[in-house]
Amino acid sequence: MPTPPVATAERIRNVAIIAHVDHGKTTLVDELLRQSGMFREGELDKLAGGQHDLIMDSNPLERERGITILSKNCAVTYHAQNGSDYRINIIDTPGHADFGGEVERVLRLADGCLLLVDAFDGPMPQTKFVLGKALEAGLRPVVVINKCDRPEADPKRVLHEVFDLLVDLGAEDHALDFPVVYCSGREGWASPTLDRPIDDLRAGDLGPIFESIVREVPPPSANPDRPLQFLVTSLDYSDYLGRIAIGRVVAGCIRSGQQVAIVRRDGNVEEGRVGRLLRFEGLSRQETDEVNAGDLCAVPGLPTVDIGDTIADPESPVGLPPVRVDEPTISMLFRINDSPFAGQEGKYVTSRQIRDRLLKELERNVALRVKPGESAEEFVVSGRGLLHLGILLETMRREGYELSVGRAVVITKEIDGVTYEPVETLVIDAPSSAVGAVMELVGGRRGELRKMEPRGDVMHLVFDVTSRALIGLRGRILTATQGEAVMHHRFDRYEPVSGERIRRPVGVLIATEAGQVTAYAVENLADRGILFVAPGDRVYTGQVVGEHNRDNDIPVNIVREKHLTNIRSSTKEATVTLKAPRRLTLEAALEYVEEDELVEITPESVRLRKRLLDEGERKRAERQARDRNRPPPS
Repeated sequence: MPTPPVATAERIRNVAIIAHVDHGKTTLVDELLRQSGMFREGELDKLAGGQHDLIMDSNPLERERGITILSKNCAVTYHAQNGSDYRINIIDTPGHADFGGEVERVLRLADGCLLLVDAFDGPMPQTKFVLGKALEAGLRPVVVINKCDRPEADPKRVLHEVFDLLVDLGAEDHALDFPVVYCSGREGWASPTLDRPIDDLRAGDLGPIFESIVREVPPPSANPDRPLQFLVTSLDYSDYLGRIAIGRVVAGCIRSGQQVAIVRRDGNVEEGRVGRLLRFEGLSRQETDEVNAGDLCAVPGLPTVDIGDTIADPESPVGLPPVRVDEPTISMLFRINDSPFAGQEGKYVTSRQIRDRLLKELERNVALRVKPGESAEEFVVSGRGLLHLGILLETMRREGYELSVGRAVVITKEIDGVTYEPVETLVIDAPSSAVGAVMELVGGRRGELRKMEPRGDVMHLVFDVTSRALIGLRGRILTATQGEAVMHHRFDRYEPVSGERIRRPVGVLIATEAGQVTAYAVENLADRGILFVAPGDRVYTGQVVGEHNRDNDIPVNIVREKHLTNIRSSTKEATVTLKAPRRLTLEAALEYVEEDELVEITPESVRLRKRLLDEGERKRAERQARDRNRPPPS
């Protein structure tokens, strides 16, 4: 049964929650939902899942990794202390800079933001990124210092760091006079001050956050009397309703069954008709007859609508400024899988199927770019970082796609005839005992140390380093710190290219024969390096089967069998313990691969291989490269 709208613009609050990754955004949103009073006891527990029992992070990849990848929104009705009911649209955003396109896109829905900051970590690289985007959108932040229950928390220091960050970003005076709320999203309490012990505050609830939203976030600047303007910021899809446009009614009123005009980003106008109209209630969408200016809603039934389009009145089709997103910083070659194992594990393997899937991704992933490669079987895909493209590849392989990708390449710019490359701010929190190893690794990639200070049991290090130097660095940092380092980075600026490209310091072991890996061959190759395969695995000629402990590539026979004789060996009864192989994850393989190699990705396997599988062809290509680089005779 359709439900009528219950809130005027004065009783609507649209708020985005922004923060650095792992500072507790989604956990706080989940607790706000629990305390909103809109759900029966145990109803939300059925929706929780993943390693942290999260509700908003419903995507399987999000629950596995513990991070927010896709922005989502929900709506709660809050009975304020002034006796009025307010409809609060809460927008949960990703914290990782690689998914900054999601943040830039959905901030157009909000009139204010909650800036969440960890009470121990303080502002981190992505905090600066998301706060800068919020200030560009004209949003005034409400600072929420989260995780105040941590034993090592220092909220006073963090508050000063947030103020300094706002000054660095050039915030106006009204933004510098920001309200502050202290809270623990996991324990479900909040307070405007910390004048009482934490144990006393635990008896409270998140009411101060709701009150801050009602008091500090302005109502939407709605124009109900003007012709309809609805900005599309997200797309969803339903098997029953088709494409669903999600956005905000900026002006006028949208009604079910209404004839509308779709104003494209390029100015072209198409006609359409609104079918059903859905408004957000809690975590679900309820059918309604109309949605007024200032509110958020979902509009199914427009099969050609795209992100950035404006749904307008057909008698006055005026478009809104489209969503502006920063350009990609990294590109990667996607191509068909032409290895000897091609087509054995995947369902979609042709270039046409891969192209259609990439074009479909472009409809909702606004930070992605796709262009044809040198041949019909290749595509150059550009994104905001290795994690951004890695999530796309992981999603495709789970859907049954099989493809191979090349090494990530940083996108450079030509400015006044000079080539510029992106430089990023790198923050590493490492144990004090591993600081030397971290500084040696980053310094070897021409990173410059900007800040170094102790924080509890760890050392807080801030570097400036080029984007190309970051490729392959994370795995080596984790190895040097026994997995204890926490590493984050974000784009900062462009600088002229300096120095040569960072290359992998070790070579690889390349299979010379196809077949099944034998324990005999693995035992003989144990001293050569670390293997990526185990006895029983199938390999093909040209596959990378291990890492050489020196800086050159060597061919190996990984399928060699022990020849049988009629002479008893003196070591026959000896037990041989084989080293466990290093199984590369998709992200590790993308960081590991070199220019002459490819990562073969299938629904069941991730393999490394040489671009040229035949050893003779590889040697011929190396000779040709040396001849091209040889200086001409004088």
